[in-house]
Amino acid sequence: MTVLWNARVVDGTGAPPRERAVVEIDAGRVSGLGTADGAPPRGAIDVGGRTVLPGLIDAHAHVSSDTLRSPGFGPPPPLHGELPRPRALGYFILAKSARAMLDAGVTTVRDVGSYDDEGIALREAVRLGIVEGPRILCCGRIISATAPGGAIFKTMYREADGPDDMRKAVREQLRRGADFIKLMATGARSVVAEDPEPAQITVAECNAIVGEAHRMGVRVAAHVEGLEGGRLVIQEGVDTVEHGLSLHREPPLLQTMAERGIVLVPTLSTFHDLADRFTDDFAPALVEQAKRQKEEAYKTLVAAREAGVTLAMGHDSGPPGDNAIELVRMVEGGMTPLEGIVAATRGSARALGLDDVGTVTAGAVADLLVVDGDPLSDVRVLNDPERIWLVVQGGTIVAGRGRGTIES
Repeated sequence: MTVLWNARVVDGTGAPPRERAVVEIDAGRVSGLGTADGAPPRGAIDVGGRTVLPGLIDAHAHVSSDTLRSPGFGPPPPLHGELPRPRALGYFILAKSARAMLDAGVTTVRDVGSYDDEGIALREAVRLGIVEGPRILCCGRIISATAPGGAIFKTMYREADGPDDMRKAVREQLRRGADFIKLMATGARSVVAEDPEPAQITVAECNAIVGEAHRMGVRVAAHVEGLEGGRLVIQEGVDTVEHGLSLHREPPLLQTMAERGIVLVPTLSTFHDLADRFTDDFAPALVEQAKRQKEEAYKTLVAAREAGVTLAMGHDSGPPGDNAIELVRMVEGGMTPLEGIVAATRGSARALGLDDVGTVTAGAVADLLVVDGDPLSDVRVLNDPERIWLVVQGGTIVAGRGRGTIES
């Protein structure tokens, strides 16, 4: 048994913090919580009043060796005259990404689309103990109608047309090892030739995807930008709405999401990417569109919170390890720090359909983050590498500044 002694516990349920708490871990799960009275028992880890919370869960990531939005994270750009670099180099970048996320306290990630099934490859490498990294859930390839985005995202997409082809596409993703299904309900904000406002698929096509996925017992995530796409997928019963920036325009849709338990993953950071960070890398029309969408995304965040929609943290950006900047932005956008932490833990767990992670409660998987400072006073400590004291995954200490001291 492992005992974390004298902790401030923020348990991810939304309850007030517990001071001078004890967290007991046995067989990879939280076995009990108590109060630190007297001297710590032999072998206990005295965390000295640091904050213990659930490991962070990134509900919207593209697990990829492509470092376009992670400048400086991967290898330097090739120089003219150099020999072509081997494709297999990308798998080392994936391993580095997994380690960076784990070091940042991210213990679970939902991969919502990667090139050449890289997310599935990394998931298996972690599962088999080849590399250390977060628990990964993958969608396989994103199901999209035939659209300009397919020419850009290539092996990240599986283009399909008509209900039967959409149904076959779902089965193909399950065959390649997908944990859930993702569909494109609208076009993408990063494609000049796509209008992200109208729905990109028909009612019959959406019904075929959702029906087949649910029949096979897997969840469905929907890329949604424009309102018509949001209306369609909410009506057809998807499990999560990704982006969903237009939903503030029609509050009854948010009410329906709250009633049905459909989770919203706002992905604020991706709008900052196009509107602020990488303006020289995108067509001017996309930059101007992103500025408008960023404003709408923040409006939808507030409207969804007020409607009681379950919110989840999804970074949808880079570099790996900077995931909690999304949590910071959610708080800056109108959530309280406690609400933001719930979104990044229990809310994200609900987005993934996991009922035994995302909280520090008896019986939950012991994925834990121990940080210096109080994130309820300053949520930015969760995005500061110097504040990450311990990361515990499945009851095992896997990262953090305090790891070496404890293990020695």
